[in-house]
Amino acid sequence: MRVLVTGGAGYIGSHTVLALLTDGHDVTVLDNFQNSSPTALKRVGELAGAPVPYLIADLSDAAATRKALVATAPDVVVHFAGLKSVGESTINPLRYFASNIGGTLNLLEAMEASGVRRLLFSSSATVYGAPRAVPVSEEEPLSATSPYGRTKLVIEQMLGDLAAADNRWSIGMLRYFNPVGAHPSGRLGEDPRGLPANLVPFVGQVAIGKLPFVRVFGSDYETPDGTGIRDFIHVLDLAEGHVAALDWIASKRGAHVWNLGTGRGYSVLEVLDAYSEAAGRDVPYRFAERRPGDVPSSFAETAKAERELNWKARRGLREMVEDHWRWQQLNPGGYEE
Repeated sequence: MRVLVTGGAGYIGSHTVLALLTDGHDVTVLDNFQNSSPTALKRVGELAGAPVPYLIADLSDAAATRKALVATAPDVVVHFAGLKSVGESTINPLRYFASNIGGTLNLLEAMEASGVRRLLFSSSATVYGAPRAVPVSEEEPLSATSPYGRTKLVIEQMLGDLAAADNRWSIGMLRYFNPVGAHPSGRLGEDPRGLPANLVPFVGQVAIGKLPFVRVFGSDYETPDGTGIRDFIHVLDLAEGHVAALDWIASKRGAHVWNLGTGRGYSVLEVLDAYSEAAGRDVPYRFAERRPGDVPSSFAETAKAERELNWKARRGLREMVEDHWRWQQLNPGGYEE
């Protein structure tokens, strides 16, 4: 299929573009490069054996978005573009509402005008808020504890309403848990701007000496070692989940949702121990107070994705941290070094 990938130069987007190309799809990327780099797409092209065409545009520009849909004439859109920092969203919620919700609305209107009605949306496990029980299934009541999470929730509701109003739409919504790792070549990985907001990139920068220590938020949770437990999933497994979901929506109408996770949790200290082993050095850490809104444990129920998409995460924690450490060593300054 001809696939337009918004935000395709980002961390998850770039790995998914490579997976789509490997699966034989014709891919074009639309990105504003605000939090990403064209170097990522250059490297995707090198790994895939052919350049990746891309358009520079922002979804907040409705006219540019419509022009991109006309120019690329895709069969399906994979939608990653958006802002993604939970902390930043609490400081500047209006920016997040405008970018994530407003940008998605512009994209949907451009798709409708172009007659493109297949969409795969990058959602998040943040739509579960503080889950009542684990593992978390797709049937868990939805809520949000941050403006970022609320944007994902509102977009999911918009997409559900759209599919209910017009049965020509085929929509897949993928609720990610905690993507980590990198391409095993060390050529693609996560390149956070500024201080990393997620655990594994932060650990990597401590391991390589850019930061002094890891702050572990909370040591008194009701978990085996007192630290929070999360479902970490290798970014390649996540990318392969997108390929599987694309095959599903190619022949199914309506709105569908799947968790993408491993179905098991790892504690913060387990991640630190695994990374220390991969790096061959101890990663220093210090305990800090719990953060508001953090839950003791969260990991995915993955039976629906296994059943419907014939997809299951195959890579474990060791492979996740080893691949990230390889990326960190080869790219200490990220793509722009």
